[in-house]
Amino acid sequence: MLDFIYYPVSGILWVWHKVFGAIPFLGPDSGITWALSVVFLVFTLRAVLYKPFVKQVRTTRQMQELQPQIKALQKKYSGDRQRQAVEMQKLQKEHGFNPIMGCLPVLAQAPVFIGLFHVLRSFNRTGTGIGQLGMSVEANANTPNYFFSVEDVQSFLSARLFGAPISAWITMPKAQLDAFAAYGPIPTVLNIAVVAVPLMIIASIATHFNSRASVARQSPEAAANPQSAIMNKLALWVFPLGVLVGGPFLPIAILLYWVSNNIWTYGQQHIVFRRIDQEEEEKKQAAIARRADNAPKPGARPDLTKKKKKSATATDGSSSADEPEIVEGVVEDSASDQVSGDGSAAGTSKPKPGARPQSNRGKSPKRKRR
Repeated sequence: MLDFIYYPVSGILWVWHKVFGAIPFLGPDSGITWALSVVFLVFTLRAVLYKPFVKQVRTTRQMQELQPQIKALQKKYSGDRQRQAVEMQKLQKEHGFNPIMGCLPVLAQAPVFIGLFHVLRSFNRTGTGIGQLGMSVEANANTPNYFFSVEDVQSFLSARLFGAPISAWITMPKAQLDAFAAYGPIPTVLNIAVVAVPLMIIASIATHFNSRASVARQSPEAAANPQSAIMNKLALWVFPLGVLVGGPFLPIAILLYWVSNNIWTYGQQHIVFRRIDQEEEEKKQAAIARRADNAPKPGARPDLTKKKKKSATATDGSSSADEPEIVEGVVEDSASDQVSGDGSAAGTSKPKPGARPQSNRGKSPKRKRR
C-alpha cells in the first residue's frame, strides 16, 4: 500500500550501500558499510528538505512576530469562527506566509521514518507480529527486499556492528534472532544492548539540545503562551525520555537514523539561524542608513526650494493662472507712478499723519527781500 514510500527509501539506501561497499577495507558485508548507508540516507533526505526547513524557520518567526495581531483577531471575532478564519487568511496573505510550511519538514520526515523502519524490518521477515510475514529462515534469506536482491539480503543478515545486526533490537524474540544463525553467530541480547544503549542515550541527549535551541529562539510573547509552554516542556523532556523508553523496541538502524538526524538538525539550525540573524541585521542597518540619508544634517538650513517645487507641482494649475495677475499689477503700479500731462503725479501717496506738507519738495525756497 505504501510502496511509493518504500521503494524510494530502499533505492537511496541501496545506492549508498553500493558506494560504501566498493571501498576496499569495508566491503558490502560490513556492518559499518550498512550503518554508513543508513546515516547517509538520512543526510540525503535532510539535504532535500533544506529549503523547506529554512521556510519553516522563517514562518515560525513571522508567526511569533504577528502573535499580537493574531490574538487581537481571535478576541475580536471570538463569537464568529467563520469571520475569524477569513480575517486570519487575509493576515496570512498580507504578510505572505503559510502556517503549513512550519510543519512541512516534520510531516515529510514521518513517511521517511515509516519507510526506513519497514524496509529494515523486511530484511528479517521471520516474525509473526503486525506487518511480519512469518517466513522461515531459508525463505527469508532467498526473498528480495524492494530494491535489494537476494544477495543484498544475505549480506545484510551477515553484517555485524560490534557483534550485533543493525536490524536487531533489544527486545527482539529469540525465534527472529535465530534467523541470523546461517550467516554468522546468533547475536545475544547483551551484544545488541552494548550497541543500542549508547545510541539511545546519544539520541535522547541530542533531542533535548535540539529542542533547547529551538525554545531559546522563541520570542517572550510566544514563550508566555500556555500552549507554547506545554509544547516546550514536551519537546525538552518528554520526547527525549520517549527515546530512552522506546529505544529497546527499535532496531539499531532506526537508532542510527535518530542519532544522525539529530546531529544534522543541530548543525543545520545553527547555520540557518545565524544566516537569518545576519539578514535581519543587514535589513536593520539599511533602514537606519536610509533614515540617516533623509534626515537633515546637523547645522544645515532646511532646503525650502524642494518644498516650493513640491507645492508648485501640487498646484500647477492655480500658479499658472496667478502669474498674469502679478504681472498686470506690476504694470499698473508702474503706470500710476508716471506723471500726468498737467504735471501732477497721478499716483502720489498721501502724507502720513503728523508729517509736514511736502508741496514745495524739490524747489529751493525764495528769500523775501526787504
